[in-house]
Amino acid sequence: MNVGIRHDDLRRRNRAMVLAAVRRAVRPSRTEIATVTGLSHSTISAITSDLIAEGVLMENRMPDGSAAKRGRPQVAVTLNPHAASIVAVVLSMNSLSANLIDYAGASVAQERRHIPTLELTREQLVAEAAAIVGRMIDAATARPLRIVFAIQGITDAAERKLLWSPIVQHLDVEFSDLLERAFGVDVAIENDCNMIAEGLRWRDPQRYGRDFIAVLLSHGIGMGMMFRGQLFSGTRSSAGEFGHMVHRPNGALCRCGRRGCIEAYAGNYAIWRNAHGVPDSRMTDTDISDADMSKLAERARSGDAAAREAFRIAGEAIGFGLGSLFALIDPAPVAFVGQGAHAFDLMERPIRDAIAATAGGQHADSIVFDTLPDEAPIILEGCAMRALAVVDQRISAGAPIERLPA
Repeated sequence: MNVGIRHDDLRRRNRAMVLAAVRRAVRPSRTEIATVTGLSHSTISAITSDLIAEGVLMENRMPDGSAAKRGRPQVAVTLNPHAASIVAVVLSMNSLSANLIDYAGASVAQERRHIPTLELTREQLVAEAAAIVGRMIDAATARPLRIVFAIQGITDAAERKLLWSPIVQHLDVEFSDLLERAFGVDVAIENDCNMIAEGLRWRDPQRYGRDFIAVLLSHGIGMGMMFRGQLFSGTRSSAGEFGHMVHRPNGALCRCGRRGCIEAYAGNYAIWRNAHGVPDSRMTDTDISDADMSKLAERARSGDAAAREAFRIAGEAIGFGLGSLFALIDPAPVAFVGQGAHAFDLMERPIRDAIAATAGGQHADSIVFDTLPDEAPIILEGCAMRALAVVDQRISAGAPIERLPA
């Protein structure tokens, strides 16, 4: 009996390694899969043959001119896009988007809606989410096997709900249970910044494969962290609430209702507030447009003292926060993601100066910064890979596509 269990575990592990290699390389040959996985050619041949027969993989001849080789042409193995699908949903400030994604990771259908997130009742919010998911499912040729719902705010993956978010007025919204009852599809709730970190790891594993920090600069300030190649999500799923770490006790009013948060100095609304001389005890519009923030950055570059100071204050708050974090975890590369990255030139020096003034900033000038201004496709990629990884695990365990649990 024990031998059988060990054999099943080995088979599951080997199938998982092959699927992971194909998903990462997109169009590898069997020889390339063997090189990556370390499995024998006979094992690779047997596993790929099984997965092709199950409709999970498909063969593709290498394109002409790929490489001149004697003998038979190389044959690539690819994921069958029709084998399965997933739905990725993203809820952010006044925006709800959804994508239907095939098994190969390509977007098949998409929709984005502007919704007044702070004004909607709980029932209206859930109804909007259900409606957009329903339209994605209607566009699918077969029922999707998983839905990943990324939300700006504090989420609980185990309890499968949104605990709190500055973009809605409700606590403990049980999106997973409500959507599962409506569609009979597994639903996972994730923090949006965690999905940014996940997306970057898949997008560029050489640069973001092990240790890095992703900081979202947008309406709010968020963070996703990858340590030793693993997403750091805490005991629930929203560890890394960087924007709501305290920068100045009893300081500026944050949209979370507390005072002194990093976000209250570095979020779009905070930069706008400081640039226009609005008292930091007052809350201005928290949905400043990207166009207005771009104009404000241009004012700063043109020498407007108030605008320059607002961006300096923002950079300082972010820098002190990162420096304190680095005192705990050691410095790591940082990717600044989102609309605010367009104005990174106005904040980089204050960020570095503030880090250097902390216990974690002994090597502040050697810390690597990247900027990626458009967070939406990165969040989408993180959601897609998160969901498809679960589907891959089920397939690795031998569950036939047509009978995978919904």
